[in-house]
Amino acid sequence: QVQLVESGGGLVQAGDSLRLSCAVSGRTLSSFVMGWFRQAPGKEREFVSSISYFGGNIMYVDSVRGRLTISRDNAKNTAYLQMNSLKPEDTAVYYCAAAENWSLVVNRGYWGQGTQVTISS
Repeated sequence: QVQLVESGGGLVQAGDSLRLSCAVSGRTLSSFVMGWFRQAPGKEREFVSSISYFGGNIMYVDSVRGRLTISRDNAKNTAYLQMNSLKPEDTAVYYCAAAENWSLVVNRGYWGQGTQVTISS
């Protein structure tokens, strides 16, 4: 059984940094494309970033490019999202996702429970 557990969220001020972690159990991390989504209050869930099986292909939504950095450590079965220069509009619940086929992540992927990130102005 595959499980994803996020950690690292919290309440910080604008301009601060956070690092989210996503620990995967039940399967080797290299089996999955890994990614992060977020959902702000009253808004749809949106894609934030993804990283391919061994890190060779990375994608970001334009609003976070240059401020957030996705990475993975397959030996530790953990993916990360380093978040710098945080803005109030980054406030959301952040979800980690894993999928063998990223195009099917929404319906066929594995998801964590989410971690709250709140940025105060």
